[in-house]
Amino acid sequence: GNGPVLRRAGGQGPFRAGRSQGGLLIMLSDIEIAESAKLKDIREVAKELGIGEDGLELYGRYKAKIAVPPAGDRQGKLILVTAINPTASGEGKTTVSIGLADGLRRIGKKVCLALREPSLGPVFGIKGGAAGGGYAQIVPMSDINLHFTGDMHAITSANNLLCALVDNHIFRGNELRIDANNIFFHRCMDMNDRSLINITVGQKGRGVEREDHFDITAASEVMAILCLARDYRDLKERLGGIIVGLNTDGEYVFARDIPGAVGSMAVLLKDAMQPNLVQTLEGTPAVVHGGPFANIAHGCNSIRATYAAMRLADYAVTEAGFGADLGAEKFLDAKCRIAGIQPDAVVLVATVKALKLHGGADKATLSEENLPALAGGMPNLFKHIENMQQVYQKPVVVAMNRFASDTPAEIKYVIDEVEKRGVQAVFTDVFTQGGKGGEELARAVAAACDIPSELHYAYELDMPVRDKIEAVATRIYGADGVDYESAAAESIARIEKKGFGGLPVIIAKTQYSLSDDEKLLARPTGFRIKVRDVILKGGAGFIVVVAGKIMLMPGLSKHPSAEHIFLDDEGNIHGLS
Repeated sequence: GNGPVLRRAGGQGPFRAGRSQGGLLIMLSDIEIAESAKLKDIREVAKELGIGEDGLELYGRYKAKIAVPPAGDRQGKLILVTAINPTASGEGKTTVSIGLADGLRRIGKKVCLALREPSLGPVFGIKGGAAGGGYAQIVPMSDINLHFTGDMHAITSANNLLCALVDNHIFRGNELRIDANNIFFHRCMDMNDRSLINITVGQKGRGVEREDHFDITAASEVMAILCLARDYRDLKERLGGIIVGLNTDGEYVFARDIPGAVGSMAVLLKDAMQPNLVQTLEGTPAVVHGGPFANIAHGCNSIRATYAAMRLADYAVTEAGFGADLGAEKFLDAKCRIAGIQPDAVVLVATVKALKLHGGADKATLSEENLPALAGGMPNLFKHIENMQQVYQKPVVVAMNRFASDTPAEIKYVIDEVEKRGVQAVFTDVFTQGGKGGEELARAVAAACDIPSELHYAYELDMPVRDKIEAVATRIYGADGVDYESAAAESIARIEKKGFGGLPVIIAKTQYSLSDDEKLLARPTGFRIKVRDVILKGGAGFIVVVAGKIMLMPGLSKHPSAEHIFLDDEGNIHGLS
């Protein structure tokens, strides 16, 4: 099943590789699988997409920056991979995305992945890595999980350059009369660090003393801008539209008002604008670019990466972060509108273990058959199916990421109950078998892509801001309504008064529940969404709605993954997963 891949030492079996030790079953970690793989030269991978060497900027033998092909007659089918609300058991959405792409390639389809870049925050925090798992990985795994091609560092630097220029402008006389108590744009870093959530800058005469905050890079507006900008002109226009804060008259101050800000930020982002080409373990092309989180940001890889995948292949497989209430909603209501695209099919990822957790099962007993708990958790999956079918009106396939502990009765129950909703559920084995384990899913998804459909939205852009928030809360989450703290209500009034009310809304909330309370699992009812802040992102072109206890700078857990990641004396990396 999922988790470390095992091999019976000296014997044959379903597992493809492993380490032998005294005839025992030895765990083979994700990084061991990735490091032992024989990779293609990235020029060979590019050739499969019709890209010659002149179209590559090489970062060694296995990574390259590519240009985005111009729009033309060719546009491949777009497949969106999303999931149920995540649980502690793990759902494997990225693993399934990669295995699905490999499966499509194995059944003769020309396919390209479009995925997000991992953030160092989760890599050294909870996840330990975000490049797939088992035999469904993108590689070189350690490079992708760590510094990759430097995009995250470029975004962080551009963000903090603007912060430095703003504080310097205030210190040097403040010609723009920026109100130091009303600065909305914050510093960022690509790491979880709760000590930086609230800070004071400019102490002891080193500047104008004021309260400030750090966001994680994945939540920064510069990240969103990079992921939504179509070209360099669009990039600079969006950077200029960043709202720094208010002046003493209560008017918005934009980044374009700060001398030199836009030009110098754009220079730092020049190379980061180009998507990155890598490959799966089976050599399937993968475009990996941008990394906003879906619980606190818009949760999708860059528009440029999606364009590239759709224009270079017949099938483009992309994913949206966390559950369908977050990533898929933002992909469909925001990214699709901005990019002028829509998916041909939606894949919903779940596991029997995760559904049992939603149904109240004890984590320690998840490997035991428990049909009552499974039945109790299925409504979470049903709600996401309903949203994709009834709200967005898109064909759906359910991908069940199989565990060895899944019993025949549990498998039959899921397949039968999903079928009652007019949807096919496919149990997939991509973790242990790679693309071979994804062939059945690939055939089902390819068939779903041939079903004619037209994307509908959860709300219309010309609706008042409150009505848009209510539409997502009631239609997508199943809430009874929305309550606003006074600061949020004031922000909405100001946004609409300034003429920015026609933008999409990006709701930041917990990923673990359809509600804004992470403890309400399965399909909760009788709840209301509590909005404590509303932030206008003028450059990104959306309105961030902060709900519940969600934070834009996460902290580390008691035992973060960093405790287990290390470099040995030969220079080999261990502990990434």
